[in-house]
Amino acid sequence: MSGPKPHYRPCVGVALLNAQGLVFIGRRRGKGTFDVVAPPFLWQMPQGGIDEGETPYEAALRELHEETNVSSVELIAEAPRWLSYDLPPEANKRWTGKYLGQTQRWFALRFTGDESEIDIHYPGGGKHKPEFDEWRWEKLSHLPELIVPFKRPVYMEVLREFARYAKA
Repeated sequence: MSGPKPHYRPCVGVALLNAQGLVFIGRRRGKGTFDVVAPPFLWQMPQGGIDEGETPYEAALRELHEETNVSSVELIAEAPRWLSYDLPPEANKRWTGKYLGQTQRWFALRFTGDESEIDIHYPGGGKHKPEFDEWRWEKLSHLPELIVPFKRPVYMEVLREFARYAKA
């Protein structure tokens, strides 16, 4: 198992699956010109950076909680390799040129809680800034159509890795 690519921000992604095999997706809040894209492309699965000293799995659990308030999960699977994407030119200022893009470790987690646990407006009891303004359960196979185009190859690979755990 090799590590993240140099010059790419190390991150994690979470495919949170419910009992019916649907995956959690959130609609990103606008953060500037980088995020002002056609509405179908505003949806994504929870993801975020790995903090110093964290394992990718620890980061996945933390990011999931910080973005959705969810902590009732079971590990289903971990993608076998790091997946990377380049940032488009209009997003180069996002990390002041420090990174070319992101390299991500993806996890499939089963949601074992009640939907009332999901709180995208006050995640972590309001301790974290909301990332999403709406959420829903969706078929994993539909996600490549909903994600920003530059992340699509990563989502296609996540789909290949986790399709056996999801509803077709």
